[in-house]
Amino acid sequence: MSRDMEGKVALVTGGSDGIGFATAQLLLERGAIVAICGRRQEKLDEASAALSGLGAFEAHQLDVSDEAAFTALIEDIVKRHGRIDMLVNNAMSVHYAPITKLTMEHWRKDFAVNADAVFTGTRAAMKTMMQQGSGSIVNIASTNGIKAAPYMSSYSASKAALIQFTAVAAMEGAPANVRVNTVIPGMILTAATEDYLDKAGEQGQKTTEAIPMKRGARPREVANAIAFMLSDEASYITGAALPVDGGKAVQLYLP
Repeated sequence: MSRDMEGKVALVTGGSDGIGFATAQLLLERGAIVAICGRRQEKLDEASAALSGLGAFEAHQLDVSDEAAFTALIEDIVKRHGRIDMLVNNAMSVHYAPITKLTMEHWRKDFAVNADAVFTGTRAAMKTMMQQGSGSIVNIASTNGIKAAPYMSSYSASKAALIQFTAVAAMEGAPANVRVNTVIPGMILTAATEDYLDKAGEQGQKTTEAIPMKRGARPREVANAIAFMLSDEASYITGAALPVDGGKAVQLYLP
């Protein structure tokens, strides 16, 4: 594998499992200095055991919705390494309930993690990246941010906000050679998703069959897209929103 990211400094939020873990692993394999953060120490310990042998790696326990703590982490990374080259805003929060039963607390939590924290991280990283004259940020959205599904109003609205925020950040970063893009995953076969599909039985099978490619994505497949957007191979791409969803986003539903 190419070591094209040798010496570059990256932070992946929500990096202890799923897409975040796969991305951190791939960036390490390509030579980057990688920090991850997450809320659950036990998951971070598991990730650290798997990733520490791959290269320069560090893990931090924090909730990205804590503005002061998240900003301080990025500032600390810059202070210790002298720069930050890549940021992946991957941490997410989702509450599943009809609008009539969704609480304001749950609505605000989804926005705090999926939108507010993306703003916090992007703002902090862009300050250094713009001074450097280079940097790449990838924000992780969801097909729920571009298509509607019942009972996911707070998640969908916050991911839609993330997509539009990314576009604005791309315009502001472009003159300083700071690129900001969105990757839009569909169904990802994380442990939680596979557990849901197993328990859902026939409904889970129908959900999978509704995807044009008839399967969910492996986390590594999304990580490949993220790494491409972060890399110099995507040096003229900014403000893009790339679906990684087996064709679902463009599908015309026909019963």
